[in-house]
Amino acid sequence: MAKQQKTVWFCSECGADSPKWAGRCPSCGAWNTMVEEKVQSKSKGIVPVRTTESRPRPISKIEAVDEARIIMPSDELNRVLGGGLVAGSMVLIGGEPGIGKSTLVLQNILSIRSRTILYVSGEESATQLKMRADRLQRASDNCFIVTETSLESIFRHIEDIKPGLLIVDSIQTIASDELESAAGSVSQVRECAVRLLKYAKESGVPVILIGHITKDGTLAGPKVLEHIVDAVLQFEGDSNYMYRILRSIKNRFGSTSELGIYEMCRRGLREVTNPSEMLLSDTDEQLSGVAIGVTLEGARPFLIETQALVSTAAYGTPQRSVTGFDSKRMNMLLAVLEKRAGFKIIQKDVFLNIAGGLKVNDPALDLPVISAILSSSVDVNIPRSVCMAGEVGLSGEIRPVTRLEQRILEAEKLGMKTIIVPRNNLKGVDTQNRSIKIVEVGKVEEAFRHLFGKS
Repeated sequence: MAKQQKTVWFCSECGADSPKWAGRCPSCGAWNTMVEEKVQSKSKGIVPVRTTESRPRPISKIEAVDEARIIMPSDELNRVLGGGLVAGSMVLIGGEPGIGKSTLVLQNILSIRSRTILYVSGEESATQLKMRADRLQRASDNCFIVTETSLESIFRHIEDIKPGLLIVDSIQTIASDELESAAGSVSQVRECAVRLLKYAKESGVPVILIGHITKDGTLAGPKVLEHIVDAVLQFEGDSNYMYRILRSIKNRFGSTSELGIYEMCRRGLREVTNPSEMLLSDTDEQLSGVAIGVTLEGARPFLIETQALVSTAAYGTPQRSVTGFDSKRMNMLLAVLEKRAGFKIIQKDVFLNIAGGLKVNDPALDLPVISAILSSSVDVNIPRSVCMAGEVGLSGEIRPVTRLEQRILEAEKLGMKTIIVPRNNLKGVDTQNRSIKIVEVGKVEEAFRHLFGKS
């Protein structure tokens, strides 16, 4: 029987379908997200054949085995994946255009010699990928490149080559001939992802998908795409800066608190094994307005410079400029300084910058921020051997922070002499035989008294 063609409305947020248009999605409640697509429904009367029989079993009778993992050449990528790429898994990597997603994947697969790799590109030609491989100075005879956007043609290439690893760049450019809608639509992305997942689970071949993101920073396509895949990795960073951060948003085989840091170089991405040394300046000159904070990105601690500049307002309204930190939180900290600590900076311009171009949301950076602002205001420098971590409350108290022991170990490893931490935050933390001096403070006044003396 011939296939019947019909029109269905899909939600671009959650992927739910509806036979008619609706202003609000009946599934997720999002407004103005229903898009019209033509689909073909298969003829009725065909009963799918069940190839394997699955029966319910008690959970106590199920044997727990470790997943077979493929160790990737990049240690940072292995860390984020939870120890390597699991056989039969499907990983989605998303990021801004030009951030380095394809470079990250290509330089890893070109270093794998133990298995055949098929790289499917729907955006770039084979010549462009060859030029990128030459720039990376890596050549491989077991990596096959094909430029294809048809899902059926991709499976024919898979049947011919029988790869041990499949790369699809990108999932929004792939379309199935069984659907009438254009590539990148909700139905196409969902259908292609489901069929690729079925291939990965049946063959045990891991699949890496590269995906686009929207202007809001979320992954393009239906939300169901993130539910289908086993892991979602976000590759982010400012294209004007050299650092890139690979963080895990979803991972069925590992922790989502790990992240990897890379540096964009002429020959590709270089792993940053110790980001603290990269984010701290080597100058011995004592400058005011600089405080070193111990922050966490995921489960990884590192030291970072907080730079502030406070000057007399040249215009009627004082300026507030923030880079790498939440501007609303900085305004709150300025109010705490004004109300609780008694420092008059309401008629002064305040400029704040997080060195290295990183965006930090860790509340433990509150204490370094207000210390840097006050240091610039009174023009008294903070010693370079002093670092700090603490959340500042509205009443001026220093609140406890998470993973304090890891922060102390990182500061000690980098040769810091003193670390200022919140009071009553050392419970369960081993402070014996430490070469670093640990100072506990309960209010911002105590921290300022230790940093600036009687200033």
